[in-house]
Amino acid sequence: MTGAESVAAACRVLAATGLVEHVLGHISLRTGQDRMLVRCRGPQESGLAWTTARDVLEVPLAGPPDVAPWSVPNELPIHRVLLRRRPELTAVVHAHPPAVVAYSLLDRPLLPVYGAYDIPGAALAAGGVPVWPRAALVRTDALAEQLADALGDRPVVLLRGHGLVSVAGGPAETAVPQAVLQALAVDTLARTTLAVLQAGGTPRAIDDADLAELPDLGAGFTVETMWRHLLRRVDT
Repeated sequence: MTGAESVAAACRVLAATGLVEHVLGHISLRTGQDRMLVRCRGPQESGLAWTTARDVLEVPLAGPPDVAPWSVPNELPIHRVLLRRRPELTAVVHAHPPAVVAYSLLDRPLLPVYGAYDIPGAALAAGGVPVWPRAALVRTDALAEQLADALGDRPVVLLRGHGLVSVAGGPAETAVPQAVLQALAVDTLARTTLAVLQAGGTPRAIDDADLAELPDLGAGFTVETMWRHLLRRVDT
């Protein structure tokens, strides 16, 4: 699978899992020190669920992109700034999961409210999921720099009243799946926590002892197997 095909498939996964709605959301993949692939909008745009490799184009990390008749995302600075600031990163996902948007408006941290149900999600929450407190459309490098400051060295940041950004490093074939699966884990945490609140409960973190008992199942299971499953869901 080429880089463009990988990004396109990941966009279809975003749509199939409800991490994006309709035509909003995008994924990028570094192709070199100063270039990346990014999901663009075509002249006959029909949404992320129908993304193909033709919609994934290479653009520079700085300077004007020339992708006509396609158009780059309005929030291209998110990808450009993060990939420039953090050279270890390979992939960036920006999505708008409705549950994450709703949860971000509560102004309370995401907690590892469960354990073995989703071990990677529990570990991610235990490490902390920062929040960028602005709901602006990130159309400038200045805003993207603020977002990058909020993300720090974490893999995911919530954008209050907007969505999330998830990042991953390493080889391209694992970075895109990892970034998408992190976004999916945060969405599951948000949906579960909202369900507890709706039922009148009080979300609380699992005990440290239980957290310590959760094993690392390895990328072969938590990333590769899960990704094969999701690809089968969107391409069958």
